Amino acid sequence: MGIKAYITLVAAAVTAFSAKSDYDIPWNASTVVNAGGGDFAPYFISSNSGGTFTQPAGIYEMAKIERGLSRKNRFEYGFGAEAGASITQATGYSRFDVNSGQWSEQKRRHPYVWLQQLWGAVKFRGVFLSAGMKTDDRSLFDSPLGIGDIVVSRNARPIPQVRIGFIDFQDIPFTRGWVQIQGEMAYGKFTDNGWLKDHFNHYDSFITTGTWFHYKRCYFRTNPDKPFSVTVGMQHAAQFGGHYTAYNKGHVSKTEGDGVRLRDFVDVFVQKRGSGGETGDQQYYNGNHLGSWDFRANYRFADCSELTAFFQWPWEDGSGIGKQNGWDGVWGLEYRTNRPGWVDGACIEYVDFTNQSGPIHWAPGDHENTPIPGEATGADEYYNNYFYDGWANYGMAIGTPFAKSPIYNRDGYLRFTDNRLRGFQAGISGSPLQGLSYRLLTAYRCSWGTPMLPAPEKRHSTSVMLEGCYEFPKVKGLKMKAQLAFDAGTLMGNNYGLLVGVSYDGLIRFKRNKR
Repeated sequence: MGIKAYITLVAAAVTAFSAKSDYDIPWNASTVVNAGGGDFAPYFISSNSGGTFTQPAGIYEMAKIERGLSRKNRFEYGFGAEAGASITQATGYSRFDVNSGQWSEQKRRHPYVWLQQLWGAVKFRGVFLSAGMKTDDRSLFDSPLGIGDIVVSRNARPIPQVRIGFIDFQDIPFTRGWVQIQGEMAYGKFTDNGWLKDHFNHYDSFITTGTWFHYKRCYFRTNPDKPFSVTVGMQHAAQFGGHYTAYNKGHVSKTEGDGVRLRDFVDVFVQKRGSGGETGDQQYYNGNHLGSWDFRANYRFADCSELTAFFQWPWEDGSGIGKQNGWDGVWGLEYRTNRPGWVDGACIEYVDFTNQSGPIHWAPGDHENTPIPGEATGADEYYNNYFYDGWANYGMAIGTPFAKSPIYNRDGYLRFTDNRLRGFQAGISGSPLQGLSYRLLTAYRCSWGTPMLPAPEKRHSTSVMLEGCYEFPKVKGLKMKAQLAFDAGTLMGNNYGLLVGVSYDGLIRFKRNKR
């Protein structure tokens, strides 16, 4: 189906909802081509792009229609849909066949056709309710110059979910606007079972399918109309439920999990201690939990330019919540102007995930009848868990892509192999000419493997990207984008590539019926 036919079909589907309304619905169609060398597209081309541009070469057709939630009216509704088609170069993954006892290389590529987004939402006053697959656009840490939110970023494909919360920050009563609150929570279901089975090696380690998703957050903010404002709060996300299957030399050695119960939705919300019949980490916290302490301090100058200092501190359990993981976190500084120029934005971030509450994890409850006393709750294993595949969707990290995603594991291992890392990312952007803008991003990181599986030698990677965008003045809505990028080092491999895309933004206009 061509892009025009797709847009026509979606427009016809929403006509029934708009017959008594009078508004415009934005739509977008784009064609993207990338080519290069290496097993994957360079880091900056594939990261924070919704899990789309991962392959070293391909052609992509995308089409989207979306009606956002307006803040103007007391009651509003919105919806959106996005679909894509692609032909991409394949990447080989190792696979073991127990019948033949042989290893082989299975070629895997991006889907030929896929649904990226499909959602609907309603809002009443300051509260919203949404359902479906929707690209996350509500993070406080989604700067185009940054590494992305360490809990939920735009790096992976969206997870189908139901989400409810405040549409934006709301004044807390009796504070006269000096303190505001924003919060939301969600439950969802992963749909990547097929991807996991296709990419798993079926020889060792494990695979967990049928997993559920939970997310919540709460932020407090001082008056944003003042020159100086502060935002502070916490995020919490989790995988729960699911069916676990472990393999030993190609044979199933263990299975666990019997579906999800109503009680599990409550237990994952409050991190309730597990029952005595559960094993391992489940004796302490049901599910794979991940969260962050978040902080942003913003200062607005007289010319309306802004300087923001921020950090995100990750946690996996109580030791991280109590900040017993040292300097672990993302520490950043960003500057933004309010007018175009050769430099209208700059950001630098330092990332450190090397402490992880210490190198040792010893919990006596994990080992029956042990005579060894004491407890050491270290080796937090950010993004990993003994029962669940890595914190990823369709192979791409749900949090920041700065930690190498499982899709890069060509040996068919489904977890993160390099979460004990340190590095930095810096970027600048500008709009030197009318219609012309650019981004320049660079990153360096080094990894020591994971707390449980240390790397025998330090692995490192340097990544650089230059992006240019041009909006054609004589054809409103027509844009062109080009990205040139490379990776060098032992962590991500040596990849280089060029991406060129053309997109068009238009409007579908509905007029109120007149009688």
